[in-house]
This record gives sequence, C-alpha cells and structure tokens, in this order.
Amino acid sequence: MLKKWISLMLLTLLFTILVACGQEETQEANSSSGKEEAEDTSQSTEINYLGETYEVPKDPSIVITGSLEAMEDALMLGVEPIGAISVGGEFPELYQEIVGSAESIGEKQQPNLEKILELNPDVILSTTKFPEDVSSKLNEIATVIPVSHLSTDWKDNLLLMGELSGDKEIAEQILADYDEQLEEIQAKASEQLQDKTAVVVRIRSGNIMIYSQNTFFNPSLYEDFGLAVPSVVEAAEAQEAISLEKFSEVNPDYIFVQYAESENADNPEALSDLEVNPIWQSLQAVQNDQVYVNVVDPLAQGGTAWSKIEFLKAFKENVLAE
Repeated sequence: MLKKWISLMLLTLLFTILVACGQEETQEANSSSGKEEAEDTSQSTEINYLGETYEVPKDPSIVITGSLEAMEDALMLGVEPIGAISVGGEFPELYQEIVGSAESIGEKQQPNLEKILELNPDVILSTTKFPEDVSSKLNEIATVIPVSHLSTDWKDNLLLMGELSGDKEIAEQILADYDEQLEEIQAKASEQLQDKTAVVVRIRSGNIMIYSQNTFFNPSLYEDFGLAVPSVVEAAEAQEAISLEKFSEVNPDYIFVQYAESENADNPEALSDLEVNPIWQSLQAVQNDQVYVNVVDPLAQGGTAWSKIEFLKAFKENVLAE
C-alpha cells in the first residue's frame, strides 16, 4: 500500500513538472513569435538627411526626377529605379546598368507628373533645384526627398541612397576607399603641382561655362587636390558663361573640358571651333598639351561619389603621371 502511494506521488510530481515545463516553453515560443511579428509589422524606417527626417518603407520603389546626382549614386550602388530621367527622350549610356526595367519620367527639368503618378513609387528623389510649385505637386504623389545639387554634399547624398537601398555599409566603404586613395593623390599633388593652376569648364550651347567653388568638379580640384582657386572661380555664382578673352586672362596650367553633344545640339561644332581659335591656341595649357577633354563621361555631375572617383583616377593618370 505504501509503495503504491509513493509511486502515485512520484507520478503526480513528474506530471506537474512536465506541465510546468510545457507552459514555460509555450510562453517562450509565444514571446519569440510576438517579437518576430512585431519586427515583421514594422515595415517603415526613418532616414535623416541634411537636417530633415523622412519616414519611408523598407526596400522602397524609387523614382528619380530632376537629380542626375541621384542617378549617379544609384549607379554607384547598383540601385534600379522604377522611373528615371531621360535625356533627349532616351536614357544616357552612362546609366544603362540601372535603367533596364525603368520607365522614363521626363527630362531633367521637365518631370512627367502623370507618369510618376502612374508608377506609384514609394519614394521620389527630386532635386533642390526644383521650384516650389513642382515640389508641392510631387509631394501629393509620394514621399519626396530633395537631393542636394551641391558638390559638397556628395557624401550625404551617397549615404542617403545607401540607406534607401539597404546598402549603407557598402556606401560607407566606398567613402572610406576614396579617402584612402585621396591621401596618395594629395601627397603627390603637393610635390608636383606647387604654384600650378587648373580649371574645369563645360561647353554648353557653344559657351564656355565655369562654376563656383562648391559645384561641379571644383571641390575635387581645390579642396581635395589642394590647387589654388582662380579669381574667376572665386567670383562665380553657380554656373556662369565666360568669354574666351576673359578665360585667356586666367591662362591655367591645366584645363579639363567637358563636352556633351546633347548639350550643344544648336551648335554641334562648338568644341572643334574652340580648338582652332587663335586665342585658345595661345593658352599655355594648349601649347603644353595639358588640355583634357571628357576624361570622365561628359554628363557626369562632378559632385557625386561616381564623378569624384572617376575624376580622381583621371587626374592621377593624366596630370600626376607626367
């Protein structure tokens, strides 16, 4: 009788322990499941960019309008927008790697609002150059992030694209690699280019265009590579046309010329006419064979990770290799 009673007590105790363990495991499983569900239901994220905070979906569909800077950042990280800027009705060769599935949403300064609405993107990357009326209309379609056109914001621009695409670590590595390569360039430039001057110009509608210190490729030349800033660049406000006569007064040691046929459709002989002009031929850079035409793609914006990396390579191969 006593043995039976002891056996019964042991069985009861064992059953109680098993039930308790089962309940604990169930609670843990439910707790873990609840956490996973909470994580799964959080489908948006906050992005901080140039002092503003934007709430966007994770892995958003993106339309790029007005900002070729954003197009270059997308190219740098392999991000494929569902809608992108066309030039002359076509996607430039420069962007072919990322526009295979994209649709044109208009030209740089002429976004097709109806097409953007039809694509129904999660995020619209526009430009700080857009007027308020255009920006307000875009905001009615989706979250709009105006991408800075200033070359000095290039790192923030790339990190923005990295956060949107989930490739922030890759973007950070690209920036670190550039800084490492730049140290080498700076050391060589300080030795070889003392008292040397350089200017980047773009030929547009047959005119010679110069740029302010913080736009186009100028931050690369004057901040990164440490060359002296010519007075005409110091005085420039954004983009300005300069006469050949005035440019000849600068008479730089090195000239970088960016020329795109699409930007000179009304004057297709602009570059060849310039090259045979006696005033141009009198420049020391021309006489010393130190004029470099389209060392990077002529549509490159200058102030992006892609542009700066390509320009750094070209500068090293052409100027510092001499």
